[in-house]
Amino acid sequence: MDLLTALVDKGLRRELPTRDEALAVLATSDDELLDVVAAAGRVRRKWFGRRVKLNYLVNLKSGLCPEDCSYCSQRLGSQAGILKYTWLKPEQAADAASAGVAGGAKRVCLVASGRGPTDRDVERVSETIAAIKERNEDVEVCACLGLLTGGQAERLRAAGADAYNHNLNTSESTYGTITTTHTYADRVDTVQQAQAAGLSACSGLIAGMGESDADLVDVVFGLRGLDPDSVPVNFLIPFEGTPLAKEWNLTPQRCLRILAMVRFVCPDVEVRLAGGREVHLRTMQPLALHLVNSIFLGDYLTSEGQAGQADLDMIADAGFEVEGAGTTTLPAHRAAGMCGAHDGGCGGCGDTACAGAHAPAETEAGPTVQGARTDLVAVRRRGAGTDLPPNA
Repeated sequence: MDLLTALVDKGLRRELPTRDEALAVLATSDDELLDVVAAAGRVRRKWFGRRVKLNYLVNLKSGLCPEDCSYCSQRLGSQAGILKYTWLKPEQAADAASAGVAGGAKRVCLVASGRGPTDRDVERVSETIAAIKERNEDVEVCACLGLLTGGQAERLRAAGADAYNHNLNTSESTYGTITTTHTYADRVDTVQQAQAAGLSACSGLIAGMGESDADLVDVVFGLRGLDPDSVPVNFLIPFEGTPLAKEWNLTPQRCLRILAMVRFVCPDVEVRLAGGREVHLRTMQPLALHLVNSIFLGDYLTSEGQAGQADLDMIADAGFEVEGAGTTTLPAHRAAGMCGAHDGGCGGCGDTACAGAHAPAETEAGPTVQGARTDLVAVRRRGAGTDLPPNA
């Protein structure tokens, strides 16, 4: 395909594709899917070889969020039967983080529900970072605490945070349909605050909320403009008890096309396969490793992932290798300008970030899915906030 040849050439040169080219990737047929994966895989291998970075989530504070993000199981008014607890103590969080590191994770993502941190919250997280790094000196720590206000990013950086995550989630034009308690511009501002403070910016999206192809391209081009070091791609987990519980719009094939499009638009960025991969990619997960170079190990914020050992087996069986702690994730030209080292916002690192409460577009939306796989949506009942060991 001339399209794929052009996209590979651009990806190897770090050149931005056109919007039409990005839309064309999403419009390819199932018969062309393996060609699309192979082409995007060439770009992935150019910048990241066959390495897969493992990240581990620690949910510091679960539920009871005052924001109304339609996708989120922790949102205001959510009826989802998730774990709800207040701040973990630093040692509790360090215990959870150590389990992830022992499983092979080189980055720990500290997430807390809420609009954004108070100054006391920043102090709590700073103490938690210290406790984690005392046990695991080389681990990367990413904070994901919601909207930041003046000086908070600098305080987190001084405390030892390497990165900050805040996802854009969906396109600017549709953002108001999924959240009314803050704006797309608020999220952009927080990402820019993190970058200005010397933190490695992590910002991504959620697919599967009924958005159009144009929405997906808009948000990915918006991310490219912000130039984060890592881009997590979440697939909506339709939790019962949330406004988007009936939004089952994804097939494994569509998920792979979305990941390929992200890779072509962000060729040399850490693209992370995040929440919802088990629900929507299912047995096609190994193919996604040819597109992404980073995944979450084990469970997510409020939902369970597949067993940590199954993640490791999948990586090995697909012919990839876990990235070691001593390896720099980003290509040299990006790492040279990187002051920090990470991932979700007030709605989450890894648990499907914002969904669109708008109806699926008639012309550009993904294929109709036959039957919702609600059996694959499992609320997290182990790890942080419980007495059961974590999945790592």
